[in-house]
Amino acid sequence: MSESANRKPTLAVVGATGAVGSVMLGILSEREDVWGEIRLVASARSAGKVLRVRGEDVVVRALAPEVFDGVDVAMFDVPDEVSAEWAPIAVEHGAVAVDNSGAFRMDPDVPLVVPEVNGAAARNRPKGIISNPNCTTLTMMDALGALHARWRLTELVVASYQAASGAGQPGVDRLYDELEVVAGDRALGQRAGDVAEAVAAKLGADSPFPAPLALNVVPVAGSLKDGGWTSEELKVRNESRKILGIPGLRVSATCVRVPVQTTHSLAVHATFAEEITVGEARAALEAAPSVEVRDDLAAGVFPTPAGTVGGDPTVVGRLRQALDFPNTLDLFVCGDNLRKGAALNTAQIAELVAAELTA
Repeated sequence: MSESANRKPTLAVVGATGAVGSVMLGILSEREDVWGEIRLVASARSAGKVLRVRGEDVVVRALAPEVFDGVDVAMFDVPDEVSAEWAPIAVEHGAVAVDNSGAFRMDPDVPLVVPEVNGAAARNRPKGIISNPNCTTLTMMDALGALHARWRLTELVVASYQAASGAGQPGVDRLYDELEVVAGDRALGQRAGDVAEAVAAKLGADSPFPAPLALNVVPVAGSLKDGGWTSEELKVRNESRKILGIPGLRVSATCVRVPVQTTHSLAVHATFAEEITVGEARAALEAAPSVEVRDDLAAGVFPTPAGTVGGDPTVVGRLRQALDFPNTLDLFVCGDNLRKGAALNTAQIAELVAAELTA
């Protein structure tokens, strides 16, 4: 379907009342306005709520097939099973679906897109669906894409430091509840198990995390898979390969949850086919449109989650030539997992489609 240049495309935001959906409404209000009507869609229990986008109050509609009538692009920020059911329905009604869930990421007929890295892939969508990568993978992808384009990435070893918001609002709520428990007792953390005991006594054992997050780091993020790997770790491997177009990329990841509200961090050990220097890498990263380099350790300049949250760029620092590994860089990367890691990248993909439809 081609759009007349005189009519802006209609956008549906499915999951508008969720954590990422709320960020999405802010992003849509901040970015260049390429949309005509914006429809906000959520579950039946949220229907009738009034949300603000582009300075206007918009009533949330209940998710139903007819909400996609006349929609050109439908962005989904809902659980996998909801996307799996409803994204094809949106396509049947004439929309291009841009999905932030994991339902279609590894489908060979669904492009997995980071606009700064492989934006052209968005045009090849046999099923009418484009997938948004996992927030952990996205945190490093702008930086790695800029380096791979020149030096050809061959190996990747990653340790993630993932924020509580990666587990949704329940994860954020649990972190703050745990912090309230431990803040009143400075003796906690001096005996094995005392934090877990205190948290369980006050909050109960029901938690989004397999161990207390306050005063702790938890080396488990995602669900358990074969061989002792977690779903988050396999996503880093499989999605990096697909986005960068390197099917044989050697990847190993350990994904860790840390007591940070929002913004994921990654320690990245990247090996390239060509000789690369720190200076060359820094120049390439500084030239990348969505990367900000903060790398002056002597002056106390380096990426942190607290210094990155709320911003759009990928922030990169601690650039070093690995001492015992040729053609290998070590770097530290931070990115807001609710913005570039989810809502912003989805919006950017949708804007690619809007530009295509109005060309």
